[in-house]
Amino acid sequence: MASVAGESRTARVLSRRELIAIGVTVGGLAGSAGAQTDSTPASNVNAMLQRQTQELMDAVAAGDRTPWQRYIADTVTFVTEDGTRKSKTDLVDEIRALPPEIWGRIRVIDFDVVRHDRVAVATYIADEEEGYYGQVIRARYRSTDTWLLSDGAWRMIASQVIALRDDPPSIDLAPSKLDAYIGRYALTASVAYTITREGANLRGQRTGRKEEPLKVEAPDVLFVPGQPRLRKIFRRDSAGRITGFVERRETWDISWQRKS
Repeated sequence: MASVAGESRTARVLSRRELIAIGVTVGGLAGSAGAQTDSTPASNVNAMLQRQTQELMDAVAAGDRTPWQRYIADTVTFVTEDGTRKSKTDLVDEIRALPPEIWGRIRVIDFDVVRHDRVAVATYIADEEEGYYGQVIRARYRSTDTWLLSDGAWRMIASQVIALRDDPPSIDLAPSKLDAYIGRYALTASVAYTITREGANLRGQRTGRKEEPLKVEAPDVLFVPGQPRLRKIFRRDSAGRITGFVERRETWDISWQRKS
């Protein structure tokens, strides 16, 4: 559960993302839940799948491997939130009880299933609240699972998890400091990004696009609300004057040069 990987991995405790990837995507229906046939009403299957998924969420912190041993297909195709492909053996072997300083609660919400005869595709959000050494953090994940009805039981045969990103917290800067960002920045001779200020708020507009609000995450780091994957990171010369910015998406940058 913990997103701070160093301590968790050292102690062989799954990271928060890995636990989410395992917990919210491996649900299935075992024989103990009752044999299922193609004639089972869709509403019953949906409710049972959601109930099993929530049961697995509740078992994550306890380090209980039994549900994963029972409900995952031996040939599962499982891709975690960080893009790692794991086998059933990998998933089961990594499950550990959390240390006393870490706790977690996961709610399965927005659960929806589309059924195709003996195959069901479920998508939902895992809404996580985690206690980490006295602090509480939140995260949300979107999972898409594929389930197969075989021998009267639903088992997960494929799954993928993605992290849902939110805007970072913003800070307020004095208008005099915001003025340093005002100007025209060029990507090419015909594509520019112009920053203006309205009171205590910055606005930005790219050539051919609508104006958009800009928020300050940290000095020289701006973002557009609703675009949490992007940052505008400003560059300064030796005298402290802004010379441009890079538009950063994860690990790559696009450079914009200041023109005015």
